[in-house]
Amino acid sequence: MSTIKEYFDSLRGKSVAVIGMGVSNVPLIRMMLRADLKVTVRDKSPRERAEEVAGELESLGARLKLGGEYLDGLDKHDVIFRTPGLSPNTPEIQQALEHGCVLTSEMELFFQLCPCRIIGVTGSDGKTTTTTLISEFLKEAGYNVYLGGNIGKPLLPDVAGMTAEDVAVVELSSFQLMTMGQSPNVAVFTNLSPNHLDYHHTMEEYTAAKLNIFSHQKPGDVAVFNFDNDITRSLARTAPAGSVLFSRKQRLEEGVYLRDGAIWLTNRMGSREVLPLSDIQLPGVHNIENYMAAIAAVDGLVPDKCVRAVARRFTGVEHRIELVRELDGVKYYNDSIGTSPTRTMACLDSFPQKLILIAGGYDKGVPFTQLGAEIVHKVKTLVLLGATAKAIRQAVEQVDGFSGSGLEIVQTDDLAGAVAAARQAAQPGDVVVLSPACAAFDQFKNFMERGKAFKELVSAL
Repeated sequence: MSTIKEYFDSLRGKSVAVIGMGVSNVPLIRMMLRADLKVTVRDKSPRERAEEVAGELESLGARLKLGGEYLDGLDKHDVIFRTPGLSPNTPEIQQALEHGCVLTSEMELFFQLCPCRIIGVTGSDGKTTTTTLISEFLKEAGYNVYLGGNIGKPLLPDVAGMTAEDVAVVELSSFQLMTMGQSPNVAVFTNLSPNHLDYHHTMEEYTAAKLNIFSHQKPGDVAVFNFDNDITRSLARTAPAGSVLFSRKQRLEEGVYLRDGAIWLTNRMGSREVLPLSDIQLPGVHNIENYMAAIAAVDGLVPDKCVRAVARRFTGVEHRIELVRELDGVKYYNDSIGTSPTRTMACLDSFPQKLILIAGGYDKGVPFTQLGAEIVHKVKTLVLLGATAKAIRQAVEQVDGFSGSGLEIVQTDDLAGAVAAARQAAQPGDVVVLSPACAAFDQFKNFMERGKAFKELVSAL
């Protein structure tokens, strides 16, 4: 089945369930309903919290099963499209599989039908910036680029208009990768550290999900790995196709590395300087790594001059160490994408001075021990909020040297209180940054909503 029409024709007479009325699934549901397929939409949200979307889908012919019993009777369907937020290990899904149901997802269907080259990016940190850089490099080189996946836009509605000469660049979360049976032509693995352990429960399951980014590759495909990350370096040896390493810390005999203040690339064609670090507008050594990963991904596709042109103008992605404003000599940065301790540590490393840090949020079951040590060394005032405030505080207070560090800790009820406390603590020349080290789900829908709220609060000061 090479087209979306052929796939939908194969579903005629079958019962289809779509779990979740989120960003990725609603376009898929609309497409199937307009193709006159029998679709039941299941979502844990009660009707009153999703009335607008529910009403629209119902008017198109969908059957709805909403609320706490949304998974009841799941095994009655022939095909189930899973939302990334629901683990395939959920008992109701496992029971449906035992009854012969076919489990798939919007992203899996896109991979099945996409007619062009796919470049996929995963990792614990750096996914979105690396994905965006790759797409910008390709657009600068004249390609027609489709950017989406976990970065926010489902690409399945675009698949009918894609050609073999186009390129799809997709960010892939562990949730999306968990049941994937195909891998992108170019797979980028930025790094790996403990994350989303509330969902995966073990680091082993989290790692296993990420492996699908490259484990199904075919001859001629390539996988890009971070040499400086112990886990991804070891995984590079298991890649079934070609692999490329990048390193910020060590000069490599082959791969992407630093030399004489620039990013260099060595392959079978020789060695060359690709990008002077002075051209990069983004702060932080982690962004050097993001550039290195992106450069490795487009080698052979994009001329170096296009890489340099993008670097000179690209100032970052929203919610990623984004300067909101300067007020009374104090700079306020939004790093709401800092949803893990490693992301927040990378943010702290991006500034030469001690910061006023706003942190805390939803508990993903990730330890804060290492973050606590970094905070003691790199933060002057710590403002905490959310479900993890107590755990982060304990991690900080247990660090040797905390008592003599002069670090002040303030705990607040919400983001508005945190911004107010940060402003009160700040002096001219200080930097205030929201980098929570946690997801936003305890008080916000997602990190984008949290970042927007932060920017509104800071702009109103």
